[in-house]
Amino acid sequence: MTTTEDIPSLMNALGERARAAGRVLALAPHAAKAKALIAAAGCLRAAAGDIKAANAKDMAAGQAKGLSKALLDRLLLDDKRIEAMAKGLEEVAALPDPVGRVLAEWTRPNGLGIRRVAVPLGVIGIIYESRPNVTADAAGLCLASGNAAILRGGSESFHSSQAIMAPLRAGILAAGLPEDAVQMVPTTDRAAVGAMLKLDRHIDVIVPRGGRSLIERVIAESAIPLFQHLDGNCHTYVDGAADLAMARRVLLNAKMRRTGVCGATETLLVDRRVASTHLPALVKDLLEAGCEVRGDAAAQAVDPRVLPATEADWATEYLDAIIAVKVVDGVAEAVHHINSHGSSHTEAIITEDAAAAETFLNGCDSAILLWNASTQFADGGEFGMGAEIGISTGKLHARGPVGVEQLTTFKYVVRGNGQVRPG
Repeated sequence: MTTTEDIPSLMNALGERARAAGRVLALAPHAAKAKALIAAAGCLRAAAGDIKAANAKDMAAGQAKGLSKALLDRLLLDDKRIEAMAKGLEEVAALPDPVGRVLAEWTRPNGLGIRRVAVPLGVIGIIYESRPNVTADAAGLCLASGNAAILRGGSESFHSSQAIMAPLRAGILAAGLPEDAVQMVPTTDRAAVGAMLKLDRHIDVIVPRGGRSLIERVIAESAIPLFQHLDGNCHTYVDGAADLAMARRVLLNAKMRRTGVCGATETLLVDRRVASTHLPALVKDLLEAGCEVRGDAAAQAVDPRVLPATEADWATEYLDAIIAVKVVDGVAEAVHHINSHGSSHTEAIITEDAAAAETFLNGCDSAILLWNASTQFADGGEFGMGAEIGISTGKLHARGPVGVEQLTTFKYVVRGNGQVRPG
């Protein structure tokens, strides 16, 4: 067993191997990377029994630990989810190679030809908690974009993630690429996270995926740049010009399809103009679906089962069957509320009024904005990216779903024919 004293040397060794593998992977042709991803998908399917057996251990431990229903849902792997991981790898393999793209090209008056060319970031560290499917998604995206990856899964999903990692590495080897292109931290010791966050010599960017406590720790301790979102406090605003049938259908999906994902709606805002006609039906749908509703005075007035909301509810990511409800005076107040209390993740407006929609889409300062669609579309796969490594709510380099293109940076390639710079 690895001791705490051994962890810095363990992590440094992982970093050195990742850096060496990353240099090879950065030059790998698209065909080799695609072959590795397709082979890994096949190996995943073949290992489904082993993966489910490992997941059963994690599920039993999670139940004994008292994990919530939403967290257990995140942890669960069944045939459908294993197949989704495999298909995700195949979809990523089918994407154009993001490496080597000419992003811009021009010629200077002195004859110098300048190109801005996409290149891999290098080595990406992914720290995540209870969703073991992140293992396949993250590894696949890093591989496709020419980046080596070091993954540190949560203790709750340790056995599941290890079982997923084995077929991924087998697929990489089958394509003749270095298996160290994808590595997993082989310990659940929390000290490994701290050591990983100091590996700025070997890791170029950190992607944290998990709860607020994990993200806050990573932000506080990392010596490495981050792709991050602190939480997913997402909103659905039902405008005065909303079609009620559409609003009911979209809201129920946005909140209850999967309550534990970061794109789940956590706050419902309703235009006062339709509070009497739309709000009772929307609240009833949520309550009958098993969702606890916490509302302001106007929301409480439509149904005695609505609990009073506190100020803290407007800024809470529940990741559970709980929603906050507030009546607002039109789209301008909805935008103000979201920008004041939201987390810059994902917001939706339901309306037939194009002008109101444009006010909302232009005014909300969030990474993903939707018109007449569920917030649960906040997902790289749904955006046609094959998968995502996370949703970034920052404003530098990448924002929204982080797919293969977002996992590249660029360099300038300048071609001349003997030019010298005048004195």
